[in-house]
Amino acid sequence: MGDHGESGNADEAIPLAGVLTPTGHRHMARVYFADTDFSGVVYHARYLEFFERGRSDFLRLAGVHHTELADGKHGEKLVWVVRRMEIDFKGSARIDDVLTIDTVTENVSGARIFMAQKISRDGQVLVEAKIEAAIVSENGRPRRFPKEWVEAFMPQG
Repeated sequence: MGDHGESGNADEAIPLAGVLTPTGHRHMARVYFADTDFSGVVYHARYLEFFERGRSDFLRLAGVHHTELADGKHGEKLVWVVRRMEIDFKGSARIDDVLTIDTVTENVSGARIFMAQKISRDGQVLVEAKIEAAIVSENGRPRRFPKEWVEAFMPQG
């Protein structure tokens, strides 16, 4: 079970919402007992939650806040929806592991955004995902990404 990622890891200084990187976003998370199954490894569905935290904080730091979308700041109420997700499980995380969640935007097209995410421990990739998400109106109709969002989400490097 050990203290993976504990000693001398510069990533431990990452703030609560993570940090923007030249290619996207980096978020850190510790594995707690509630994240694990009866065997002490992370339950597969919990990785979806780690990925969600990474995407949400990426949006927040890029200047797109869920609460502002829901309040109609952009002319109408908007919400994010995940349209498709592909996940490749390569390894297992355990209780007390410190995980790194990296998120990169691969493309923005109309109302859709395509992101790649990975969860790693001490540099070893444990889970990778490809996500297609969209913004939709309150009644479920797709809405185009504002130009400033495209610039905020696309890699700077």
